[in-house]
Amino acid sequence: MKKIGFIGLGTMGLPMAANLLKAGYTLTVYNRTASKAESLVQQGAHQVHTPREAATDQDMVITIISDDASIVDVYEGEDGILNAVQNGLTVMDCSTISPSLVKQLATSITDKGGQFLDAPVTGSEPAAIDGTLVFMVGGDPHVIDAHQDVFETLGRKVIPMGANGSGATAKLAHNTIVGIHTVALAEAFAVAAKGGIDPSAFYELVRMGAAGSRTAELKGQKIIDGDYTNQFSLALMLKDLKLASVLNDTNGVPSPMLNLAKSMFQIGQTKGYGDDDLSVIAKCYEEWIGQTINGKEL
Repeated sequence: MKKIGFIGLGTMGLPMAANLLKAGYTLTVYNRTASKAESLVQQGAHQVHTPREAATDQDMVITIISDDASIVDVYEGEDGILNAVQNGLTVMDCSTISPSLVKQLATSITDKGGQFLDAPVTGSEPAAIDGTLVFMVGGDPHVIDAHQDVFETLGRKVIPMGANGSGATAKLAHNTIVGIHTVALAEAFAVAAKGGIDPSAFYELVRMGAAGSRTAELKGQKIIDGDYTNQFSLALMLKDLKLASVLNDTNGVPSPMLNLAKSMFQIGQTKGYGDDDLSVIAKCYEEWIGQTINGKEL
């Protein structure tokens, strides 16, 4: 079994690392907040104190970290991953970061004899727990094939997207749809609520009709229940939409729908909802119409 270093034990990373342990991989973990690794250590993981240590003498290193600045620190810092790259090491980043940074990391790692995959995931926390994530991967197809065992442990599907950077680009395009769909769903629930329609009946219509989507399946009941426990935070969605906006500006792609969705998530962030699930955007609409989706006056 491969020796794997795992860096980033947040909402997604912690269950992913746990699934690798359950599958029998030798796992070394690092997280900036060390206490998040306690449950994994109890299951047999080895905890270290720097990204460099997590990448030393491994077959593979997996990172899943919140943003570009944190990635730069983990990879390029004094005790970063780049100082441990040796021939044969595969580094796989599952974060959602800018494609330009992905290409920079890929060059730095391959120059040192390593291999790099940008492999963002979709499915949110439930899929990370169940091991049913979908990976969109940029990188050498032979490297992807060499690590099918890891992909199969963590997910249900691997979709090669092309060269390094294409996985990151695909994730931003994908999350553009998710952000737009979430805002549209919340707005439609508000329209129905203001019209006196039972939200459960309306939700059944959405799922059965042309408006149905995976976003509706994942977030509809949470909106009805007012349950905004975090599966994928509003703050992270806003970060992804900002990255997508920069990418589109750079590439000359008009993106009016993206910009509208981004503005809505900025409103949610300003209201203090950043740490809640992205479906909390419905709360903004509730405040505007003066009642909950379930019809109760605010």
